[in-house]
Amino acid sequence: MRLATRGFSKSGNKRLTLLGMSGVGKTHLSKLLSCDDKWYHYSGDYRIGAKYLNDSILDNIKQKIQQDECLAELLSNDSIRVENHITFDNLSSVSSFLGKVGNPEQGGLPIDEFMRRQALFQTAESMAMLDVPKFIEKSQQQEFNHFINDAGGSLCELDNEKVYKTLSENTLILYIRASKANESALIERAQTHPKPLYYQAKFLQEQLSIYLAKNQLTYVAQIDPDKFVRWIFPRLLEHRKPKYEYIAQQYGYTIDSEDLYQCKNADEVLELIYGAL
Repeated sequence: MRLATRGFSKSGNKRLTLLGMSGVGKTHLSKLLSCDDKWYHYSGDYRIGAKYLNDSILDNIKQKIQQDECLAELLSNDSIRVENHITFDNLSSVSSFLGKVGNPEQGGLPIDEFMRRQALFQTAESMAMLDVPKFIEKSQQQEFNHFINDAGGSLCELDNEKVYKTLSENTLILYIRASKANESALIERAQTHPKPLYYQAKFLQEQLSIYLAKNQLTYVAQIDPDKFVRWIFPRLLEHRKPKYEYIAQQYGYTIDSEDLYQCKNADEVLELIYGAL
């Protein structure tokens, strides 16, 4: 069930979920709306790191500290303390935990450990999205006029109908579809700044097999982590596009990134959304 479109346009309490690749314009849209009215900004990635992966992030850091005898002793006698200082603008601890698969000597993770962390992230993202109704209620208690759920780019990979139905019943799901120019910019950014990403397990295994054969490698541990991220990103983009389209068709609506970038204020953003409805 989709949130009623007429109700959205006339409501004094608008609720949005933003869907699309990281870098497609979700933050741009959020900032334009927030400049004009009182929006509660819910970050799925922040919730994942602060709540559902917090203990795993800290355990990972502590394991690394244990490798240094001096630091391990300081930690064991409570002389030092490890905390996860995650913010909306700094999600580095989540990225560091997620990591990249490949040669450990180049900062890569063994395939089993990488897949374990991927599974933890998938569960955490589902839980963070199912928390949205609770945070909508919280935002109303704090007297925010509107609510915006800035979801991660991997939301489409959950393949979780319960999550999508929950979001569609409580928010208007808005897919920001990347233009060709936007896609090129995303790919270029991935080439210059390869970052940790979430992949569906089947997709990852297929791509690893292709990459190993193409580069005449035998083991995942031989893979250069950054080179693999650069290689797989365009394929990940194509893999996700039909998934975004499915969610938009079944549960939400679509706007184009080029149209969004033309908007200069909140009124123009809302007019663009109304047009999509």
